[in-house]
Amino acid sequence: MSATQPERPAPPTGSRAPAVPGRSPALTTGLRTAGLRLAALTVGQAALMVGLGLLITGPAQAIWPVSAEDEVNEGFERLRTGPLTDLSSVASQAGNTLTIIAITVLVCLGLVVLPRLPRWRQAVFLAVGVSLQSLVFLVITICVDRSRPDVDRLDASPPTASYTSGHTGAATALYAGLAVLALLPGGRRGRRHKVLAGLLLLIPLLVGLARLYRGMHHPTDVLGGMLNGALSLLVAGRALLAEGTSPAPVPKNAMEIAQEAAAERARQVAGLTVVVVNPTVTDEVQRETLRLVLEQHGRHAAEFVDTTADDPGGGQAAAAVRAGASLVVVCGGDGTIRAAADRLAGTGVPLAVVPCGTGNLLARNLGLPVSPVDALAAALSGTPRRIDLGRIEGDGLPATHFTAMSGAGLDAAMLENTGSAAKAAIGWPAYVVAGWRGLRAPRMSVSIRLDGGPETRRTARMVLLANIGDVQGGATLVPSAEPDDGLLDLAVFDPRGPGGWLRAVGAVLRGRPEQGGSAGAPVEYFTFRRAELRFAEAQSRELDGDPVGRGRRLVAEVRPGALTVLLPSGGE
Repeated sequence: MSATQPERPAPPTGSRAPAVPGRSPALTTGLRTAGLRLAALTVGQAALMVGLGLLITGPAQAIWPVSAEDEVNEGFERLRTGPLTDLSSVASQAGNTLTIIAITVLVCLGLVVLPRLPRWRQAVFLAVGVSLQSLVFLVITICVDRSRPDVDRLDASPPTASYTSGHTGAATALYAGLAVLALLPGGRRGRRHKVLAGLLLLIPLLVGLARLYRGMHHPTDVLGGMLNGALSLLVAGRALLAEGTSPAPVPKNAMEIAQEAAAERARQVAGLTVVVVNPTVTDEVQRETLRLVLEQHGRHAAEFVDTTADDPGGGQAAAAVRAGASLVVVCGGDGTIRAAADRLAGTGVPLAVVPCGTGNLLARNLGLPVSPVDALAAALSGTPRRIDLGRIEGDGLPATHFTAMSGAGLDAAMLENTGSAAKAAIGWPAYVVAGWRGLRAPRMSVSIRLDGGPETRRTARMVLLANIGDVQGGATLVPSAEPDDGLLDLAVFDPRGPGGWLRAVGAVLRGRPEQGGSAGAPVEYFTFRRAELRFAEAQSRELDGDPVGRGRRLVAEVRPGALTVLLPSGGE
């Protein structure tokens, strides 16, 4: 999450200046904030990548010796045939510097110039993501000296070191960036967009394989290139697509607002509106913009209430219900929304979700825009819809609700081991190191009982109890999970070795659930109304992205239609 921005003095009552045409108040500090965030995240990315490179070429050789990678390169050399060599040349050219520059320039020009598109923010995101990858790549090659594989190389060796693969990194930044853009329009993810994104994500994999086949890089060089490209996109997205710096709709001037408010007041009497705000992710400028949107939709004199470290949203939502609120707006991440939803469950008081956090999984799965102002406007123009909640409890975990996902194992340990300072500094990339450490932890043993049926036993890296299916970047982690189907879903992830991880990734990318399965499968999916999970040893656990302490038991059941949410008309 981004750090709280300094408070700004509010304009004197009755003397608010008209808005500058074509300019949103939310943009007055957006460029500076984005620039500082971009610089900090890039430094963190470069330090991480250089550190990994020095680790690979130094102490890690005791665990993963160079000879093991040499065997992989020699294996590719033995596979060479004329047709495969021709295909590898084509795939390698997809990551060539001139190819990357040409495609990036054409796409960015198209996003900015074409009359039906004008999406300058997306164009800047792609350009910055690709440029950052190149910049960090140059820093890496200066700091990490690694010789290329000792095999017959099919391409001329550039002057840069073998770590990381520049072709693979550039291809990841460009084609994965295009996949992100394919999943952004309108906040909705249609089937065609998912197919296109999947095809685009295959290109960096093909480029990486081509570079190995042609003897230009070690396997860890290719993996490092993919990681560098992915982190570049995360950094660019965090700095340029993050909710706090997203361009807001241009507010109307004070006179127009007053006229529309008077007309709205004459035809609608709206009840009390309470806005629950996480102050660590919402500054004063953004609050004022949100207040203007509420005014434009007839929600006058809205009461803004801050969350605290001791009360992350539940107490404020409960107080709003007791005060007779007709609408509760929650501005925060998934944790803040979960806390408020827990107290709104079963009350019938509608919730308007305003995504201001890092993940915002519920908002994305409900088809809401990722910009806070756009999301609020879409919700206020929409209709009430009832969605399910998951009710969960366990040893040391009092009964509560979750809106998106809960789980135990690798994902929970990753969240648990990532400090708030690291998250504030570099955002999602901070999870990479924590996740890497978690991969070395032993598998957990879990017994599962669904809907009172027989008990089954599994080993797993992690288990997820899901009310929604999609995660960041449009990836579908739990394919059949829907927030309004009256069911919850269980995903058991237990990949073994590189092949198992590839099969697990393939299962996620396919986006088609294969119910049940057998012990030893990399991913198994189940649907249920009530699930009881017992672990042989205490495991890390999480609720909607927040660690909740270790334990050996989780019991979850669905509460169909327990939460009323304002959603755009026609939204999912």
